[in-house]
Amino acid sequence: MPTPRVVVVHRRTEYDDLVARHGTRGQAQFFLTSRQQDLGAVEQRHLATTAALSEVSAAVPAEWPRASVEREDLSRFVFRPEDVVVVVGQDGLVANLAKYLDGQPVIGVDPQPGANPGVLVPHQPHAVPALLAAVTGGTATILHRTMVRADTDDGQSLVALNEIYVGQPTHQSARYTLHADGQVERQSSSGLIVGTGTGATGWCLSLQRIQAPELVQPEPGERRLEWFVREPWPSPSTGASLRCGTVVDTPVTMRVESDTLVVFGDGIEDDRLTLSWGQRLSVGVAERTLATVI
Repeated sequence: MPTPRVVVVHRRTEYDDLVARHGTRGQAQFFLTSRQQDLGAVEQRHLATTAALSEVSAAVPAEWPRASVEREDLSRFVFRPEDVVVVVGQDGLVANLAKYLDGQPVIGVDPQPGANPGVLVPHQPHAVPALLAAVTGGTATILHRTMVRADTDDGQSLVALNEIYVGQPTHQSARYTLHADGQVERQSSSGLIVGTGTGATGWCLSLQRIQAPELVQPEPGERRLEWFVREPWPSPSTGASLRCGTVVDTPVTMRVESDTLVVFGDGIEDDRLTLSWGQRLSVGVAERTLATVI
């Protein structure tokens, strides 16, 4: 492959945020101490992340193009087809990134091994040189993780790596007519979640354990999704028989029957679609996948 550009994706640490908010390290320490918290633990995590970023930067050959982008700037950053992306941070940072990529390989680096689950950031900084060589040499092991996509009847769309949530932005019940697994039911619930095999270790795992322990969850690379209705309420006009299932070829669809339902992915509420009365939503397997180096 041609010489790639290495893009390092990271986010501001808790320490960075505290110092920015309070002006100095001393003021940040005073603030935390007044609340029986310790700046030392926060600073240690910051130093671990800084060290990991330095080691990753040193691993990139000097003649290769490189770029660095913070999580808050991802929506404004233009990724190139030939990019190799190195994520330094927690698993959630990979999920935040996923929708901005289209096939570029992702190397996930955990700056604090043992402190994070490490599902999407399984590598340590010292492994990056060999991983970059494997990617450029075509010998890297790539897992193409299935993603989930939501489409509205007016042309809006949203993709996510873990799951997509549909429901009220408040604690009110969402009302809609659900079409799933060849069945139709009018429902009032706390919302619908449609998740991937990657998301099966998070929110969907909690739902599966409670609502459908017999349901076999999808693998991360399997083009199959699982869906759950949160707390469906049976009444004279709404049912609760459709509670969970799987999606392969036929998406789950719904017709909205209440005001202002929202659709967002991977817990990022700021990036959402808004639905109103009569709109239709379809949630199914996305064509795009996330290429993670394992």
